[in-house]
Amino acid sequence: MIKLVPYLLKSLWRHRTRTLLTLSGTAVGLFVFCIVGSVGEGLDTLLGQLESQQSLIVFQAHKVCTATSRLPQDYSETIAQVPGVRDVVPIRVFTNNCRASLDSVVFYGVPPEKVRTARDFKLLEGSLKEFEAHQDAALVGRAVAARRSISIGKKFSLGEHTVVVAGIYACASNAAEESYIYTHLDFLQRGRGDNQVGTVTQLEVLLEPGQDADKQSRAIDDALRGGSVETETRSKGAFQAKSLADLTELLGLIRYLGYACVGVVLMLVTTTTVMAVQDRIREHAVLQTLGFSTGRVFALVLAESTIIGTLGGVLGVGLAMGLLTYMPLAIAADAVAVAFTPSLDLALLGLGLGVSIGLLAGIFPGWKAATAEIVPALQ
Repeated sequence: MIKLVPYLLKSLWRHRTRTLLTLSGTAVGLFVFCIVGSVGEGLDTLLGQLESQQSLIVFQAHKVCTATSRLPQDYSETIAQVPGVRDVVPIRVFTNNCRASLDSVVFYGVPPEKVRTARDFKLLEGSLKEFEAHQDAALVGRAVAARRSISIGKKFSLGEHTVVVAGIYACASNAAEESYIYTHLDFLQRGRGDNQVGTVTQLEVLLEPGQDADKQSRAIDDALRGGSVETETRSKGAFQAKSLADLTELLGLIRYLGYACVGVVLMLVTTTTVMAVQDRIREHAVLQTLGFSTGRVFALVLAESTIIGTLGGVLGVGLAMGLLTYMPLAIAADAVAVAFTPSLDLALLGLGLGVSIGLLAGIFPGWKAATAEIVPALQ
């Protein structure tokens, strides 16, 4: 069969326009499949990592958009007294869009000293000392910096807030963190026309190892029950899952789009292979008269469709993985970001689908070519 590879390639190149169009269609379909799949990978990774962390989020109860939550900052002192609590991080959130968006920008205002202890960042450029020394300084995630062309020392404005970029960071443990901008809590509280000193959006509670998250959540809500604002405490994973509930349902529907793309590609390659077989009925009959067995003719047609499916898979998956690697994308809802996550498993799945599509698409045309009667085919 290896000796017939040049013949196969010449057969495909003989109708190069049709072959290239089919190859392009296959690549586009699998490109879309991988992009859609990367969102699901990012969501599963985010929720899985957060659920395993020993951290809770305290926010105002009965809020549709948790980014609009308002809590007294001094609640952190009460929470710190609860047994099992290691640290409390007051956070003020500011975003340009509370709805699902591919271009949401989320500011997290935190006490600058808490960045070192509460976040696992690797600073790619800039200095933490510069960030801590200037109230309007900001640490920008790598994904936001790439998407908005942000560099060190430049000013960046969102609404009434203008920050100076003091550092660009990466987060190996959670790619979604690279879609946020961290600045000083005081800076966001004293935004022009919006003096909210003493209030925060949420409180992140870091627990001692071995603590039960559900038990600690109830203990914190009980400790704050007499306060001026009713609270709701959840594990960080459950909190973000609730924030992303609508987006999760949407992504579930979008996954069907990826499967539909695979179906369309299968029909495309099958149709092309059928057309190729019809154009070469006489040629296949000649091969049989020269001694080619039914199985070998079937294998030739199957090999042609498999080559198209495989090459289309390599091209489409390669483009998708390259795009997601060098131009990080994220979708955010309710100030919570989900990174488009390229993975080896997703790439292998895409390549496997390309090969499978080629094999499946060649079965029916290959059977028709192999079982055609020689004399009518020659006529």
